[in-house]
Amino acid sequence: MASGGGEASASASASAGGGGGGGKVACAAWIRRRDEKAAAARVFAAYGMAGAAGSPPAVEVLGFDSKECYLSPEPLARAVLGEGGPGDAPRGIVVHPAGDELVCATAKGCRLFKLIFEEFTVRIIPRDAPPLESVGPQKCLAFSTDGAKFAIGGEDGHLRIFHWPSMNVLLDEPKAHKSIRDMDISLDSEFLVSTSTDGSARIWKIDEGAPLVNLTRSSDEKIECCRFSRDGMKPFLFCTVAKGSKVVTVVWNISDWKRIGYKRLLGKPISTLSVSLDGKYLALGSHDGDFCAVDVKKMEVSHWSKKAHLGSPVTSIEFCPTERIVLSTSNQWGAELTKLNVPADWKEWQVWLVLLALFMASAVLFYMFYERSDSFWNFPMGRKQPAKPWSVLKESPPVPEDQTPW
Repeated sequence: MASGGGEASASASASAGGGGGGGKVACAAWIRRRDEKAAAARVFAAYGMAGAAGSPPAVEVLGFDSKECYLSPEPLARAVLGEGGPGDAPRGIVVHPAGDELVCATAKGCRLFKLIFEEFTVRIIPRDAPPLESVGPQKCLAFSTDGAKFAIGGEDGHLRIFHWPSMNVLLDEPKAHKSIRDMDISLDSEFLVSTSTDGSARIWKIDEGAPLVNLTRSSDEKIECCRFSRDGMKPFLFCTVAKGSKVVTVVWNISDWKRIGYKRLLGKPISTLSVSLDGKYLALGSHDGDFCAVDVKKMEVSHWSKKAHLGSPVTSIEFCPTERIVLSTSNQWGAELTKLNVPADWKEWQVWLVLLALFMASAVLFYMFYERSDSFWNFPMGRKQPAKPWSVLKESPPVPEDQTPW
């Protein structure tokens, strides 16, 4: 295991739990907006604020500066969740892949908001979503990569999968688990994996709305966190598995749902697991506030942040969609913005520059070869062809070759 990542972090304005509207950051997510007029995607952050005295719980949108690794100290937009009662505090937040909607979970159920981005302003507009509003406390929220599926997993073990945005029910299983701990949707939106607080894990076939298989485990093992691979190559399923005080990250092959390997990465109990949008990195958070980033190709630790959330379990880790930056949260310390100390990715213009250089080098080499070689196409034609001199004493005259094409 290589642990080459030192600590390289930059705290957001809410790193100590504060936000523009007051209160602690209870949950966070990235927003990626694809603007046809702009050359690059615009990135924002969404916060679920727990609220404080005189400030009710709310959803906030903050601006993001990727060069400075910095979130705006004041929110660009804010929407109040309720009057400040215990049932209004946010517990989780997820953003649609298109960046135009978000869902925030509370103790009562889920709230849907429409995001409207204009040139200089952002607006958050509440939307009615009756199938989501009275479902009770939800532990997990997930959109599929294409945005066509939406799943919620409750603390009561109730699993629901909807078609988005029609909200047609694809799966409604009240007794999916004792209590859902984690879940994720595969890159092709075909499967959903869910884990339970009792250590079991189950694979669901989304379009059929039915369970497919239970992941195998021994009696003393607990399958905890789960994420599907995202690199678009051979698909895998990553799960953290605890056996006593030892925790390993196990890889399953989703073609037959058999284990193909495991590795001990963080070396301590895991509280959360995440995967980058391009699938190149995993992030594991611990119960004592540490987290690490893992190179999926090598399955080695590339970055380690110790005491990022000192003494408090890391509740979520979200990879920035455009940079090697993560947004992590904990109940005690709120949100923390961290720039990963990992090798820089190739930019698109750099790839094109290398290809252009290779093309030019190939053209120069071809020209030099053409000018300096005895190419067939450079042979003089007709009577101008020179005869090769030969000596009567040393060698015999050349024998004419057969000129037939066969």
